[in-house]
Amino acid sequence: MSRQRVVITGMGVFSGSGTSVPAFTDALMNGTSGIAPLDLFDVSPFPARIGCQIKGYDPQEYFDRTAARKLSRADQFGVIAAGEALQDSGVTGCYSPYEIGVSMGAGAAGMFQGEEWLKCRLAGQKCSPDLLRGLLPDTTTTALARAYGLAGYQGSVTTACSSSATAIGWGADLVATGRQKAVLAGGADALCLMTFAGFNALRVVDPNPCSPFSIGRQGISLGEGAACLVLEGEEDARARGARIYGEILGYALAGEAWHMTAPEPSGGTAARVMKAAMLSAGVEAEQVGWVNAHGTGTPLNDVVESNAMKLAFGGHVAAVPLISTKAMTGHCLGAAGAVEALATVIALNRRIIPQTLNFRGRDPECDLDYCHGGLRPTDCRVAMSNSFAFGGNITSLVLSR
Repeated sequence: MSRQRVVITGMGVFSGSGTSVPAFTDALMNGTSGIAPLDLFDVSPFPARIGCQIKGYDPQEYFDRTAARKLSRADQFGVIAAGEALQDSGVTGCYSPYEIGVSMGAGAAGMFQGEEWLKCRLAGQKCSPDLLRGLLPDTTTTALARAYGLAGYQGSVTTACSSSATAIGWGADLVATGRQKAVLAGGADALCLMTFAGFNALRVVDPNPCSPFSIGRQGISLGEGAACLVLEGEEDARARGARIYGEILGYALAGEAWHMTAPEPSGGTAARVMKAAMLSAGVEAEQVGWVNAHGTGTPLNDVVESNAMKLAFGGHVAAVPLISTKAMTGHCLGAAGAVEALATVIALNRRIIPQTLNFRGRDPECDLDYCHGGLRPTDCRVAMSNSFAFGGNITSLVLSR
């Protein structure tokens, strides 16, 4: 099957590190983290009480009362980010609704509202069934399609923390093979008590802002939000005079079949996926300027990803910085891959390599270049974005400007 080049013509984001692309870009350029004390729910029973929450969020600033009641917190984030991406692209005025698809990654979905419903029930209060509307992870995709009249392919990916990276890759496939003229691709997720309690129970949440690849790191900082990219065939995009931010050169994914939560310690499978992504993109290791790591800040993940880099890039590894934007955004779970892909595209366009925040000191087991010292100018045109999820669900995207 012949394939066409897939470009990015629109971007949107709604996160604790910026509720628009300009605000998010400022945070990325200035090294500003959104990780702070949480007040969305009671965190007093937990040793870690921080995260990257969208503070002061009022749904009625974006939706009428009826729409807000029918959309979960995650769905609302997705609709807002999608609106920015579609407006940025202008794609909806150029194609039939049947030619524009939606491919979204999801995580906890509407669990936050589900918890509100349960609290009401346990207190013997009357509860609105609307609070349960968003529990299924496909509701964000449906909400976006309905909000913007997109009647093409609709798909939802739920592979834990790699969900939205995979959704972007699948969206690119739909465009590359001509099945859709354009695809709105990304992910949305929201903080909730179940997620926060679960990660605390696993003892992988750092009580201080996460510090990827640093000595003394204790785990993740959780986050929330949504990010969307509009993907389009290059010829069609150029024909209509669209602004092109970059290109999805290729991607790869695999399942490690190793452990429910821990990565395979050698990094071999992760390296295989990174190599396969480069092969899909048609680039050599020497052409990749830097890698946006999964980079959670857990003691094991950071070492394994560093080992995978060595296996994937061989003797060239010292010249390829491995950075993590999670110290800025928190770990946005089902939305993480999309938020980080968007950050990668922004950085490529700004011709910088982002810094990895919150450096605590050098870890001898993490002996690569992690850009702990600040932003770094670069002329590179190609970068990789990794998403390594629970269950061994691994996805690597290769992006270019």
